[in-house]
Amino acid sequence: METHTPGSASGPGKRTGSNPDTAPWADSTGSGCCAVRGREVAGAGFGKVAASVPDDARHAGETDTRLRPHGTTSLFAAFNVADGTVISSLHRRHRTIEFKKFLIKIDEQVPAGLEIHLVCDNYGTHKTPAIKAWLANHPRVHMHLAPTYSSWINQVERFFAYVTADLLQRSHHNTVAQLEADLRRWVKDWNTHPKPFIWTKTADEILTSLARLLQRITGAGH
Repeated sequence: METHTPGSASGPGKRTGSNPDTAPWADSTGSGCCAVRGREVAGAGFGKVAASVPDDARHAGETDTRLRPHGTTSLFAAFNVADGTVISSLHRRHRTIEFKKFLIKIDEQVPAGLEIHLVCDNYGTHKTPAIKAWLANHPRVHMHLAPTYSSWINQVERFFAYVTADLLQRSHHNTVAQLEADLRRWVKDWNTHPKPFIWTKTADEILTSLARLLQRITGAGH
């Protein structure tokens, strides 16, 4: 199901009257649904490296310039599908312990008394015994795992696309700390004018389109 936001192609759309500190997580049923993802971020942590090139292979004064990563960080994001606000955390690693810390942060920030529905990908970290035990002790938190190869249905992926296009592809960082500081500022700014994504096609329309595609593909095995 395709999504769009009324904002510009390079960043989120603006909406007045929203308060990032008191996001309306509840819908009419008293539940809040958010799409959750943790992604390693390295694209902005690059610097130029001048490499020596044999004289007979280059013009005078010319150097070979390459890009070298300075390190990575993992951005964990919970995208509120109702209003577009985001709860985020940054960790240098992406293991069960970091994911559990993020779940605790979500539980602390979502108002008490609300049910929390988390839509996650089918990543192994989300299914470990430690995570299952934490969920059992926090019954208001419900985790829904998207099928493998179905990340396109998770709206947080669209949020990460904005992070990539609006920040990572337009910036330069010499250290992971610089990258993390920029990510925190970017997410804070997003939450000052959040926008939910809107499905532009129904599930039935998407399935019909996929059926037509499969009919055209020979030897698809379906």
